[in-house]
Amino acid sequence: MENKLLEQFESTIITQWPSKEIMEEYSSLNARELFELAYHTSNTISSRCIFIQLSQDSNKGGSKAILYHSKQKKFTLIEALDDQLKIKMYSSEESTNEKLLIEIQPKLQERKAKFNSKEADIKEQILKNILVERKLDEAANLSMLEAIARKVYFSIGDARESAAVVPMFMQAEGASLVQLALNKWMTFAQRLPPEKPYPKENVAGLLKNLLEIKKWVLGLISSNLDK
Repeated sequence: MENKLLEQFESTIITQWPSKEIMEEYSSLNARELFELAYHTSNTISSRCIFIQLSQDSNKGGSKAILYHSKQKKFTLIEALDDQLKIKMYSSEESTNEKLLIEIQPKLQERKAKFNSKEADIKEQILKNILVERKLDEAANLSMLEAIARKVYFSIGDARESAAVVPMFMQAEGASLVQLALNKWMTFAQRLPPEKPYPKENVAGLLKNLLEIKKWVLGLISSNLDK
């Protein structure tokens, strides 16, 4: 199934919908670090990542993500340029776009400063937890697009395995239940014909569980990032 939301964004949204844009300096962070912080800060439980590409060089631009916020019917573009990070919000409601300036920009600036003051090991663990967050989003999006089961399996597996090596994650209350739930869906996906689409009738159950896990992961990251 084609990603119709992405097609709509590229063909209509970016040219016809009202938008707001902010630019943020990297300062003492590298391009990848600020991109990851912006991804987390712009993300919500009900958001869906419909596109992502990552630069091979953490010190250079090139990373890009597009989030669709289903409840508010808005799109957020996050793009790491060579000298600055750009976040652009598109919504038919101007008041929604204003949240970029009122909520996301100040929160990102605060998190940028707090992240910069943390020890290297804590920084690395926060970034690895955001990787888990992104992989959960990837698994959810792939299942909704009815991608082949093998791709869904590997996304869930990447989330589980990435989390398993992060003490901040594994030592948090509820981590074992999260890992059990991810393992359950990995096992389910592994038993499916790998090159056949992920079964439509099983998407709702997977999404429900992934959203519960995502809520837990978002809370874990924010609590460690904001203190």
